[in-house]
Amino acid sequence: MTDLDLLHFEQLKKDVQAQYLKEYNPSYDEISKWKGIDIIYFQEDLRKKAKGNISEKSFYTYFKSSPVSKLPRIDMLNLLSIYTGYNSWYDFKKSHLFAGELLTDDKDLSDDEMKELEKTVSSALNLPKTEEEPKKTEFKAEETTILQEINTENQHIEQNTINSDITEKSQIKLVKKNYQRTAWIAATSIFVVLLGLLGFKDEIFQKNYVYCFTDADRNLSVQRDIEIKVIKENESPILYRIKPGECFKYQTKDKTLKMQISSTTYENLEVNRTLENAPEQETIELKPDDYKMALYYFSMKDINGENSEELIKQKRKQLENLISNEAVITQVYDSDVYGLESLDKQKYITLVTTPTTALKNLNVIEMKKEKGKIVSIKFKISTHENSK
Repeated sequence: MTDLDLLHFEQLKKDVQAQYLKEYNPSYDEISKWKGIDIIYFQEDLRKKAKGNISEKSFYTYFKSSPVSKLPRIDMLNLLSIYTGYNSWYDFKKSHLFAGELLTDDKDLSDDEMKELEKTVSSALNLPKTEEEPKKTEFKAEETTILQEINTENQHIEQNTINSDITEKSQIKLVKKNYQRTAWIAATSIFVVLLGLLGFKDEIFQKNYVYCFTDADRNLSVQRDIEIKVIKENESPILYRIKPGECFKYQTKDKTLKMQISSTTYENLEVNRTLENAPEQETIELKPDDYKMALYYFSMKDINGENSEELIKQKRKQLENLISNEAVITQVYDSDVYGLESLDKQKYITLVTTPTTALKNLNVIEMKKEKGKIVSIKFKISTHENSK
């Protein structure tokens, strides 16, 4: 990376801004001042024209400050270059050369390719040595033969006696070793059995409970994903995700059970059970939430056709009746630069009733109601970089 690359990136940011301003009117012309719904609409246009996406975190990292101190990844540079009408980042730089700048293909080599190139050069420089090492001269001592008189008869008798003693001692050691091995195997077996009983004692005394879920209005099985948090004293909550139409199966030896149940279209519910005399199977009713229903509709449906405007007006009116005029609405961002943003009621309703693919990633972190009205909403729109 060179300083010229950083200057080229600043040029690219200006071209991206100019391209977007051809068709849209954001809150500010300068791209560094965009936030919230402006970024969402820009991401939509980027997906449409360049078939890719950059995350909200990357937008704040590279577009909120100028000049930047480091370049984005090459895939992001190529994506933004395609958005402005070029084939690649290299093609963009070639069309914006500075005076005296030389552009070579080597600058687009990957890190792995550069490392392989360095290894090739290094191996070429390590030439083999041509000088032969002097051979060592070996000196052999003259072999001498010493003739001695050997009494073979006496040696044979002594050798037999020694072999007999060694054999007897080996047999004694073998008997002791076999005894020790048998005792060790027996002790290990007893230990393993006791350890198994201790390890599986919970499973032996545990009971199985099954909880199924139905729609309180239609008396049908819930056809939405359900999240269940099991709360235990002095422990972190355990999260379970239940697929549409399935029941929650839970195994425990505890005497009580506390569950927090939530879904994309139903009101949150907290369930407390004393399990000493509780049935092993139970059906729990979930009440539909009008607000979640409306939000889910816009996040999952594409509104098209002749009656689309009328349908949007109908859903807006429904949300206006559900949300208090004094509601505190906060959007949370995945960014170190900009963490939270407050929205008024009308701006929030416009955001959630505008059919965009970003709404599929909208997640309500917290919502509070008072007297049938929503008074607080905290939400987040998760983004996945380069998702198509």
